[in-house]
Amino acid sequence: MSAPIGFWVLVYGLWFTAANYLKPIAKNQKLITKIGYGLVMGLLLLASSCQQKLNQRNGRYYSARDMARLKRGEHVASPRGTRSTPIKSKTKATVPTGSGSVATTKTVVKRPFRPGSATGTLASVIDNARSYQGTPYLFGGTTRLGMDCSALLQLSFADAGVSIPRSSNEQAAWGDPIKPTQLKPGDFLFFGASPGSQVITHVGMVTVVDEEGVEFIHASTSLGVIENSFEADYYLSRFIRAVRPRL
Repeated sequence: MSAPIGFWVLVYGLWFTAANYLKPIAKNQKLITKIGYGLVMGLLLLASSCQQKLNQRNGRYYSARDMARLKRGEHVASPRGTRSTPIKSKTKATVPTGSGSVATTKTVVKRPFRPGSATGTLASVIDNARSYQGTPYLFGGTTRLGMDCSALLQLSFADAGVSIPRSSNEQAAWGDPIKPTQLKPGDFLFFGASPGSQVITHVGMVTVVDEEGVEFIHASTSLGVIENSFEADYYLSRFIRAVRPRL
């Protein structure tokens, strides 16, 4: 789609104004021409960028004809070979802390929901934990305005009427050690800050164990409360131990 006439009038007007303004201080006409050319090119790039954004919807770009059809409520077929992708949601929240810094969330990619096989109290605990998804990470935080990893577990159990320790190291001792091959929904996973570390700095809770793998929920320092795959290299390389909580 070409730019409207009004846009070109605006471009010429800006170039003409700039040329006359700079004429008294320019040494020759070539300098004015170069400045005007640069201004026009910059505006053209801006227009191109704006046009792309205007033709984007639901994560893909459409032609001007398809956009007109969408506006009329008509169906527009997706290109062949396209696959559905995870839905992205962007949430940004600022939470003041005692030191004057703020905690913020970043763009979160929502994973397809996979129901777990937990029952009874553990099913309630997992549902409680999932209700906190999107809450920003805040060290020492214990509310929906911001929380850390061990607080997520403590609050999720407390909402189900079960009291558990507050810190991740205390939680690591609140249960029986198990092997990764024995994981079930509700089990605790403990991690170190770097690959091979044996110092616990992070904790999460298993939510799903099925043929697709193991999912766990935790309060990520960068993305807040979120579910991730335990089999991801990042987490496997930092994994220290698994514990089945005492209920």
